[in-house]
Amino acid sequence: LMSCHEEIGRITKLVKDLENLARIEGDIINLHKERFDIMEIIKKAYSSFEIELNRKNQKVSLMGSSTFITADKGRLYQVVYNLLSNAVKYTPEGGKITITAEKYQNGIKISVRDNGAGIPEEELPLVFERFYRADKSRNRKTGGAGIGLAIVKSITEAHGGSVTAESRLGEGSCFTVTLPGQAEKP
Repeated sequence: LMSCHEEIGRITKLVKDLENLARIEGDIINLHKERFDIMEIIKKAYSSFEIELNRKNQKVSLMGSSTFITADKGRLYQVVYNLLSNAVKYTPEGGKITITAEKYQNGIKISVRDNGAGIPEEELPLVFERFYRADKSRNRKTGGAGIGLAIVKSITEAHGGSVTAESRLGEGSCFTVTLPGQAEKP
């Protein structure tokens, strides 16, 4: 029964993620823009992973200061959450993750860097494709359907921004989201 319950939970999450991705990619997404401090959502996403971070003895550094932007707060939370989720999954026990938010040109740049497994160079152009997994050995234990980064890309592009990935196999990865708009200090 426990196994069935876990499988139902996994399938339910997959269906929700697919519905969300379909809405975003189908231009059905309605952005509810408001002015907010980007560090607020970064800290909220970080707090969602505190238990797992402590269990894996991973250290997280939050870099940057309060910077306000006008964007869809809930959607940008999802972007940061998805990027941090991947960093936590692929960073080894005792590893380090750095989240940086800074004013960039007229907008903002958010980076999530880890010292995890890394991604082979030839696979980097594919990581934002839906259902793509760089780690072919992923199973129910590591989770994921390979759509988290596709969601990140879709939300970022819906805001007129871009997302990039840099990685070295065995050294870690850095995902950077750049969003246009009027970012400002408080």
